[in-house]
Amino acid sequence: MRIVVALGGNALLQRGEKPDADIQLGHIVQAVGALAPMCREHEVVITHGNGPQVGMLALESGADQALSHSYPLDSLGAQTQGMIGYWLAQNLDNAVPERTFTAVICQTEVDANDPAFGRPSKFVGQLYGQAEATSLAAQWGWTVKADGTGWRRVVPSPQPQDILELPILEKLLSSGSGVICCGGGGIPVVRDENGLVRGVEAVIDKDRTAGLLGRRLAADVLLILTDVAAVQIGYGTPSARPLPHASVAELRATTFPEGSMGPKVEAACDFVEATHGRAAIGRLSEAGAVLAGTAGTTVSAS
Repeated sequence: MRIVVALGGNALLQRGEKPDADIQLGHIVQAVGALAPMCREHEVVITHGNGPQVGMLALESGADQALSHSYPLDSLGAQTQGMIGYWLAQNLDNAVPERTFTAVICQTEVDANDPAFGRPSKFVGQLYGQAEATSLAAQWGWTVKADGTGWRRVVPSPQPQDILELPILEKLLSSGSGVICCGGGGIPVVRDENGLVRGVEAVIDKDRTAGLLGRRLAADVLLILTDVAAVQIGYGTPSARPLPHASVAELRATTFPEGSMGPKVEAACDFVEATHGRAAIGRLSEAGAVLAGTAGTTVSAS
């Protein structure tokens, strides 16, 4: 099968952890251990989140007195694609030596008039207490919102329209290589009236890009792996219950949090509707079981 796998940024750096390289590499090793069996048997395209990492780099860049102003989010997104892609490719090569894995830095085209630019919703960076988050927002001109038990910065998250490097990805897959691409949803770019490409200040949701990638590559399965066991109805309430199986119609009729589970469910439903394939959402450590349909939430047409 051809499988597109989306790894959550919080699965690579968990809440409350320091963003040290060795801590993140430890999670990469665990992730690769979970993914290696399917990488041996199937064509696998891996994309990943970068919310914690890009937020950390933005904070460092903003505080660097050697700079007149911080690096833009599109450039920081490229940096995180390179770093995380390198880590994943190296460890997958070590774990599955019979196959080559290639990391590709990708640009994702968005609409310059997307209303998301005026309504930040994508969480980036670490978790703060409300008072500290409010102070940082005033200092740096951020927008912050509540995220679970804490507060985080939010940035615009426009809808992905196209992946500029798609022909290269198809050639790599045809050659037998595994592919790591579109990290952090891809570098957000727009085209001007002359067709020229430029980066924009945003972070694209990696699950939405994974869904687009799955549709464009005619994948059989979209696998969204994160730090939660399954999609839940009534999340955060005493009546919360997991959904082992769900139809597109059932999920479309339910509201999920915009900055977390909402895009995952949206991507899964869009993929299933467009391809008549199968999508699944679940915990990274249970990747094999989520693929098999014995863990997580399997999303089907009916």
